[in-house]
Amino acid sequence: MVSRPILVVDDEPDMRTALTHALNRTGYAVETASNGYEALDKFNREKFGMVIADIKMPEMSGIEVLERVKKMSPEVPVIMITAYGSIGNAVEAMKVGASDYILKPFSFEVLEAAVKRIYNMPGPKLDNSIKDDFKLNKQDSRSIISQNKEMLKILDVAKSIAKSNATILILGESGTGKELIANYIHKHSNERNRSYVAVNCAALPESLAESELFGHEKGSFTGAFTRKIGKFELANHGTIILDEISEMPLSLQAKLLRVLQEREIDRIGGNRSMPLDVRIIAISNIDLKLAVKKGKFREDLFYRINVIPIKIPPLRERKDDLSLLAGYFLKKVSSKNNRPMESIAKETISLLSMYDWKGNVRELENTIERAVLLGDGEVLLPKHLFLEETAEINNDMIPFKVGLSLKEMEKKLIFQTLKDVNGNRTRAVEILGISIRTLRNKLNEYKEEK
Repeated sequence: MVSRPILVVDDEPDMRTALTHALNRTGYAVETASNGYEALDKFNREKFGMVIADIKMPEMSGIEVLERVKKMSPEVPVIMITAYGSIGNAVEAMKVGASDYILKPFSFEVLEAAVKRIYNMPGPKLDNSIKDDFKLNKQDSRSIISQNKEMLKILDVAKSIAKSNATILILGESGTGKELIANYIHKHSNERNRSYVAVNCAALPESLAESELFGHEKGSFTGAFTRKIGKFELANHGTIILDEISEMPLSLQAKLLRVLQEREIDRIGGNRSMPLDVRIIAISNIDLKLAVKKGKFREDLFYRINVIPIKIPPLRERKDDLSLLAGYFLKKVSSKNNRPMESIAKETISLLSMYDWKGNVRELENTIERAVLLGDGEVLLPKHLFLEETAEINNDMIPFKVGLSLKEMEKKLIFQTLKDVNGNRTRAVEILGISIRTLRNKLNEYKEEK
């Protein structure tokens, strides 16, 4: 939660009270001002994490408040409140530097979503009172750490397409960092300072999914007590992430297809369509072509979202990132939890390289975090990993073919094992169940055969 309070500026006492109540209920501290002069006086004397101001106020308009706040503290986000008929003022506010705007009348959940979206927006931390002493190559917690050639190529592609408005499909196993790539694309797009809304399609209740995505009007169905702004509308002029899109119900897939084709949305119960200007990034951890064949995913929708496909390789295919990622996570966890561990033993890296990492980077991070928190000393040792029960050695990497002699199989096994442990003979003999002398003799024998 953000430590600095939010400054609410509105000349209507009832509105100030309502906004304060709504924000307090969500856990935010709030200060209020009844006009622009009072607001700027408070802003000059105190530190605030955000400003929410009505555009139309006597004496000093919300636009003037916005301009002066941005001159004093450009990093502080400002949300403007405007009446539906004054959308032009909202556009002007966005040009001056507003982070977002809310149209009256609005529900508390719309306000809450707007505030959360700003605080979770990619880029510099909005609250300078919250400092993270951990720095590694100027990377933040949502950075992509890699030295793998394939991953670096993917980042180049992602950066090159970021400024287009093409729909992107990111594929990869769970834990490979698909949403990080989506975030990376948004940060390098022309809309990087606009909305970034992530939706987990698997978590959408089927009965409410359409309302969550496209919104509804007041009274459009039982329980619709207020108008609801959907995720697509919240993301308008920015980026929307549709994570686990394969889990979206077929009925909703048809509606999404229309949105992609027409570039407009209809709120449930609404009587007019709303133009949509949003970058759509779909994410899936399963093969969508296979889902199409099984009848679980619409073929026409697949081709609509598969304009620019990006496939993230699993960690087992980029083992050259293991030591880099492990070191990054070690420093991150140690700094965050004031732990003394500062380095990783070579034997530990060798042991890490032996595992298949079915959970990919996420599993590696969890493993390192557990090791740092439960281990002792300044060096992360193999005994700290607790991998015997939590991971499996990758035994599928040794390609034995029918027709190989036992001697040839033995040779392949020894060389593959040495490769997996980065040439560590002590670790290799432990895995192979032979003596160091036997290993030495075998290697000398293979040399003589050349």
